[in-house]
Amino acid sequence: MAIPKNINKEHLLAAIDKIDKDGIPLNASSKSYDVFYKGNRYPPKLVVSYANLFANGSILDRDTFEGGIDTECFNLLEQNGFLILKKNAFDFSPILLKFLNQAQETTPNLKTGDYAGTYGGCRIEAGFGKGNAARIPWLALLRENQKVSKGIYPVYLYYKRYNILILAFGVSETHKPDIPWNRNDQTIKEYFQEKFSAKPDRYGSSGIYRVYDIDPNQEDFGLNLTLVNNDIASFTDYYNRLDLSIEQQPTNVNPMAKEKTSPKPQRIAFNYEQFIKALKAAHLNFSNIHVQRLIGSLCTKPFVILTGLSGSGKTKLAQAFAHWLCKDKTEQVCIVPVGADWTNREPLLGFPNALEKQNYIFPDNGALSLILRAIKDPNQPYFLILDEMNLSHVERYFADFLSAMESGADICLHPGETDWESNHGLKAPPSISLPPNLFIIGTVNIDETTYMFSPKVLDRANVIEFRVSRKEMEDYFKSANSGVNLGNLDAAGEAMGSDFVEIAKRSMPTGVDQAVYKVLLAFFDVLKKVGAEFGYRSAAEIIRFIAIVKVMMQDWTNNKIIDIVVMQKLLTKLHGSRRKLEEPLEELGKLCVQGKKDDKEEDEMEKKILVKDLLLPTTQIADNDERIKYPISFNKIKRMHQRLMENSFTSYAEA
Repeated sequence: MAIPKNINKEHLLAAIDKIDKDGIPLNASSKSYDVFYKGNRYPPKLVVSYANLFANGSILDRDTFEGGIDTECFNLLEQNGFLILKKNAFDFSPILLKFLNQAQETTPNLKTGDYAGTYGGCRIEAGFGKGNAARIPWLALLRENQKVSKGIYPVYLYYKRYNILILAFGVSETHKPDIPWNRNDQTIKEYFQEKFSAKPDRYGSSGIYRVYDIDPNQEDFGLNLTLVNNDIASFTDYYNRLDLSIEQQPTNVNPMAKEKTSPKPQRIAFNYEQFIKALKAAHLNFSNIHVQRLIGSLCTKPFVILTGLSGSGKTKLAQAFAHWLCKDKTEQVCIVPVGADWTNREPLLGFPNALEKQNYIFPDNGALSLILRAIKDPNQPYFLILDEMNLSHVERYFADFLSAMESGADICLHPGETDWESNHGLKAPPSISLPPNLFIIGTVNIDETTYMFSPKVLDRANVIEFRVSRKEMEDYFKSANSGVNLGNLDAAGEAMGSDFVEIAKRSMPTGVDQAVYKVLLAFFDVLKKVGAEFGYRSAAEIIRFIAIVKVMMQDWTNNKIIDIVVMQKLLTKLHGSRRKLEEPLEELGKLCVQGKKDDKEEDEMEKKILVKDLLLPTTQIADNDERIKYPISFNKIKRMHQRLMENSFTSYAEA
């Protein structure tokens, strides 16, 4: 029996309230998972069963539906913001919420006895001050022989004045620790100087792992508790694997030292903000939104197309991210310039040697070798960057890749049953599959020498357009004397590489906020009129993208997410004549602007008039124009509309 679709968060909360009052009936407890809410645990199926009472007037029979990962029951709970935890999983968030609540009390409460315990093999300690309330309350995790007064440790630092909580690479201030963190993260002092133009009250020398914005008016302080648990679990795992028996030397102290003097970085949670910081240090000018879109798109699906203005940094950003994330750029990154004469798959996948039996010819560009290395090293990221991807017909040389991405089927290399020798020293297997740790980024320039992409290609990728604003060009001129230093990026984020791969492999919730899917369906209806609507594949990728960015980019609003989705996945197939597209483009533009009237008919008329005015070439639109909900998409529609009026033809791709 299907779970009724009208059950919402209000009904689920009412169910939890009923369980709080009545208790959990016999035989209703869950064997494997619990719903976590306000520090308490509840059986997932019981919550959904009771929720139906408040939605439809009867308690749902728990034997008529399944519980567990990816079931309708769990998806309903997760889509409504509830955290589901394994029975044996230690959830750290209740301790953190208790800490924040105590720190917020108007009458100082300096007691710390309730924090005695362990997490991940580390003892938990808290500090709210001695005698007087501390300006910066802290919550630390310490290994044996490490002390808050002398040592290194993961620590939460609550800067109440600024409403931020920092998870930090803690460094004792009372006594210098015997063993330092072997890292070069942004310090709290640097962060405060950059963010607030001020010095922190204390702990400025500690490095930053994650910064969380705190909302004291919310019960959960505005925290994403899933992210909190993932962060502290990854950080503690990294901390536990450090060798604290000897003093570690920073890896950049002596570049001529033997390899054994540079401890191998341990896996830590991926943090795109560290990459943004590294870009600035290397004097590379990219907007944060382009970086976020690239990373979110790669985690959604490992095939991304970068298009737009020639010389706007498409290839450079792809190269910079790959070099930053990979330990060995020569082994894990391959940049292949696409040739204008590519008519089949041989430039990427090679071919059997016609003159020598059981021998295979590898392409000299290294593409096939990279794929084989990625297959043998599944936990590390590998990047294949196809530069100027549309100099040849993509469908001809890339068809095997496009098919394998969707079907999961192997790509046949040769008809043999065993591995063949090759001209590159590597053996060629009969077939290969595209490994999930292989990320393919294609760059595209549009001019008279290139080919248009077909819907088949665009439908299988997130398409990110690069343009340069006047402000960005002004900033570039000001910093032009600062030389770009890509070498500073090499392997700087390698400790996050395996976690990035894990995120890209991870299953995500399959639901979408009702408000979001209503907007997407409105765009679907308009696009359908011109045969450019999206299908199930695109819808699934949109859902996954939304789920990923809601975790990774927590400051993104629904409007911002919709704006990016429309730009990257919905508008990409639009092309045609004035007769075909003039009215649909105006309708799409109308979906991008704000409505104000209570009367729906008046509101639609006002938006129609507004859109016609905004689409005029003479109308200048400010970046923060409050009339426009989806500015990135609307500006694209405006440019397409302008070319349509001038040339009687337009397309998403533009020079």
